[in-house]
Amino acid sequence: MNRRAQHEEWMRRALAVASASPADVPVGAVLLGPDGTELAAAGNERELSGDPTAHAEVLVLRQAAARLGSWRLDGCALVVTLEPCTMCAGALVLARVGTVVFGAWEPKTGAVGSLWDVVRDRRLNHRPEVYSGVLEDECAALLREFFRSEGAAGDRTLGG
Repeated sequence: MNRRAQHEEWMRRALAVASASPADVPVGAVLLGPDGTELAAAGNERELSGDPTAHAEVLVLRQAAARLGSWRLDGCALVVTLEPCTMCAGALVLARVGTVVFGAWEPKTGAVGSLWDVVRDRRLNHRPEVYSGVLEDECAALLREFFRSEGAAGDRTLGG
């Protein structure tokens, strides 16, 4: 299977995770080991937990680190339906994630190329490979539908 097809398969899994968490902004993340084995999957849980750091990306990093018994996630791939924010981008760099695959761009808070580009900052000691826009239309549509049904205020960010 070629890389693009693999990324789309992984993103479909992340979309399924995002769709299953209706209580929060529908962002889904999956973390895969170097061999492609799924190590963790989570959706946003900020509303559920009352924790502002309970973004899908942070949750999968925590789960995978616990499962592996190490904070170093070398060679792992993080797949997320929305471009990570600065907190999440910083966390995945610190965890040494090897690859980041994301779907929809987040122009208000994105830190993997939109507003900032934390993961490619040459001053940092680790820079993962980045693949953007994977199933972008499907990822963006899920978010648009959520905000349409929520009647969300215009100043609210997509939040991931």
